[in-house]
Amino acid sequence: MEEKNVIKFKKDEFSIREYIKKSLGKGRVSRVKIEYSPVGEKIIISTSKPGLIIGRGGEKINELTSILKNKFNLENPYIEINEIRIPEFDAQLMADEIALSIERMGPLKFKVISYRTLKRIMEAGALGTEIRLSGKLPGSRAKQWRFSQGYLKKTGDPAKVVDRAQALAQTKPGTVGVKVSILSPEAILTDQISINEEFLEKIKKNIKEEIEKRDQKEEEIEKRKSQINKKQKKKEGLV
Repeated sequence: MEEKNVIKFKKDEFSIREYIKKSLGKGRVSRVKIEYSPVGEKIIISTSKPGLIIGRGGEKINELTSILKNKFNLENPYIEINEIRIPEFDAQLMADEIALSIERMGPLKFKVISYRTLKRIMEAGALGTEIRLSGKLPGSRAKQWRFSQGYLKKTGDPAKVVDRAQALAQTKPGTVGVKVSILSPEAILTDQISINEEFLEKIKKNIKEEIEKRDQKEEEIEKRKSQINKKQKKKEGLV
């Protein structure tokens, strides 16, 4: 019985998330998080365009709150907006943007759209990016295309810091799948080694001192050899 309740609870959560994303529009919402408290339900919407989500005087938020109350039977929903400062580092926003561009410009322009988005993400400062498109591009047979640049972890614990998302583009030839992976410069990599300039200067100084000491020793050895050779020549001359 408990398992059925959990499944129903998760299905309801999924329905709420999908409804919010659909009602606010594709490409405007990155993710929707639901938190529960004794006071009510807190719904956190992550977006790069908070003005479009809130509406004039908060009318869109009020409308959405009343729908969540009536349609999904939430007791006291409270909507909070989490603004995404740099949308280029959000994989979901970039995947939605690519999907919308393919729908608007057509599947024949998929290379231009992909390279333009890739360049934009990397110029923003991302460590690595990968864009995968699958579908009828550009012919009648389904095919997969890959566009990548930079450094991107795919296995192990460091791969967890990579932001991944997917979206769908509905075109005349058929559905095109979009997958985007972004490694943000703010991501903490356990296998990354950073050396500061002061440490590098110390290493260079130590190497220089070692070379000077080695050269001095070689000079002393050469002097001793020359002295020994002179002594031997003198002895041979006396003999």
